[in-house]
Amino acid sequence: MSSMLINNYQIDAKIIKDVEASEKQLASIFMEYDHIKEENQYKVIHAMQKHQLSDQHFNWTTGYGYNDLGREKVESIFAEAFDTEDALVRPNIVNGTHAISLCLTSLLNPGECMISITGPPYDTLHSTIGLEGNYPHSLKKLNIEYEQIELKENGSINEEEVEKKLESLNPKMVYLQRSTGYSFRPAITIEKMKHIIELVKIKRPDSIVMVDNCYGEFLETKEPTSVGADIMAGSLIKNPGGGIVLTGGYIAGRASLIELVSQRLTAPGIGKECGLTFGTSRTVLQGFFLAPNTVSEAVKGAILASHVFRKYNYFVNPTPEEKRSDIIQAIQLNCPQKLMAFCKGIQEAAPVDAFVKPMPWSMPGYKDQVIMAAGAFIQGSSIELSADGPMRSPYNVYLQGGLTYTHSKLGTMKALNHLNKIV
Repeated sequence: MSSMLINNYQIDAKIIKDVEASEKQLASIFMEYDHIKEENQYKVIHAMQKHQLSDQHFNWTTGYGYNDLGREKVESIFAEAFDTEDALVRPNIVNGTHAISLCLTSLLNPGECMISITGPPYDTLHSTIGLEGNYPHSLKKLNIEYEQIELKENGSINEEEVEKKLESLNPKMVYLQRSTGYSFRPAITIEKMKHIIELVKIKRPDSIVMVDNCYGEFLETKEPTSVGADIMAGSLIKNPGGGIVLTGGYIAGRASLIELVSQRLTAPGIGKECGLTFGTSRTVLQGFFLAPNTVSEAVKGAILASHVFRKYNYFVNPTPEEKRSDIIQAIQLNCPQKLMAFCKGIQEAAPVDAFVKPMPWSMPGYKDQVIMAAGAFIQGSSIELSADGPMRSPYNVYLQGGLTYTHSKLGTMKALNHLNKIV
């Protein structure tokens, strides 16, 4: 095996040896995530069995999509697995940002207030809220008040400040981002989320608790909606699509809220009743079936990367031992050349476009130039192995995904191989 890696991928023999040593040291941690995978797999199978999934639900409909049995079955299975009353799972939700924006613009009205209690939301949502740009349909333009509470230095939610804001503002929505985004902090665990949601519901029982669940599905045995969140949203080309869904997003939560969001997705008076799914039901459900295993492979790859890069004296977040609630592994590189070298290594490990050299570019929705490495079968699929980061100090790279652990392992070795060439 070592000779293949050396001859085919030009990986230094010491790196191979160090990675293999890390794998042995991580065996007990990997076993913990195997247990999580197993429970989530049983949960998904149970949801499909309970709702009597049949091959008739994989058939096409046309036109308006009335009586689309597959669409209805997909949404009932997602709702069951995510412990919610209802769900929207549609191919015309173009990404996670779109799914979240649908929730914000359909559940908030002029004069009402939204508080983000996990600091600023992901970069691509800044335009939706009105933090950047001058877009006519942003929350700011709609006269919806926005407040945010910064996380503490250790990355935890500032409960004291949350209590103060709840008392003074009476927010219509309390918003949490589960994943790290482009920050150097741990993801918000379900246990911590449960605690803060209970606090919100005691202080403001009528407030809607909304969770950006991107990158977090199936990391733990429960989802945010299992511990009191009213609604959550994510992308099908991330965790819940299992790496095979071509496009789409989901929103899951209380039935009354899903109905409101559906009116925004289509039109008032139409809601969930229409919307062609273009024969995607089989792929969406097969991806959902595969997702617990795929996510487990990806998170074990992230843990390996954390262990190996820490061994080479890089700051990593989270550490290999910390409990995880998203698939993202942040590594602090402190150098633009190293950020580019890391992404070059990940790209060279890809099955698709391995010959392409990643370069920084001005990507829509981002303030700084961003470099991205992704040789994916599905464009933009971040459950497939990828790495990206904004070209700004301290030049953190964010590694995520890997349909197989072996592919993630190869990416780690290739990235480290390139970093070691920089003096």
